[in-house]
Amino acid sequence: MRITWIGHACFLIDSQDGRVLTDPFAAEVPYDFPEVSADLVTVSHDHFDHNAVGRVGGRPEAVDGLGEFIARGVPFRGVSSSHDEQGGAKRGQNRIYAFSLEGIRLAHLGDLGARLDAAQREALSDVEILFAPVGGHYTIDARQAGEIARSLPRLRVMIPMHFHTDRIPDWPIAPVEEFARLMDNVRYVGDSTVEATRALLPAQREVWILDHA
Repeated sequence: MRITWIGHACFLIDSQDGRVLTDPFAAEVPYDFPEVSADLVTVSHDHFDHNAVGRVGGRPEAVDGLGEFIARGVPFRGVSSSHDEQGGAKRGQNRIYAFSLEGIRLAHLGDLGARLDAAQREALSDVEILFAPVGGHYTIDARQAGEIARSLPRLRVMIPMHFHTDRIPDWPIAPVEEFARLMDNVRYVGDSTVEATRALLPAQREVWILDHA
């Protein structure tokens, strides 16, 4: 499969089992949004920078449920979580999605704003590739993201998202370097796209930092 970071929390995962796009953002978010089509679009929560399904071509099916289900042949597990450390009182609820493509288990944390509890960690215990926010302020910060990475026993690749870049200079979130300094085996890919197959997964956990598209 090919994983492309479009920007913010939006990734295109192009696989033999289908094209999955995560958390598309509205035009107010100053990343470039390409003309892109997908089979499935995951929506972690209904904020403008995560729910712009209408920008995606190909008549995709929106994924916004909880529990175990199959969407266009792809098995999903939707896990309830909160957007803040007050149980959602400040920013509402958030949905984490774990799903399988080409025999690899992936998960997208959306705008997770609190540490995982035991039930949430169990629901993600089989995840091998994790997309996680690291910028803090609106979400978990670098230290909390690192704690989550170390708590998942099968994790092989963590891909940071939702951090400060040149495209969002005024947003009060931290740059990815703060997260990178806390982690081992950090790889700056130097591109917005990376290949991920069973054979290419590292034996030990790595952090893959992508450029935005």
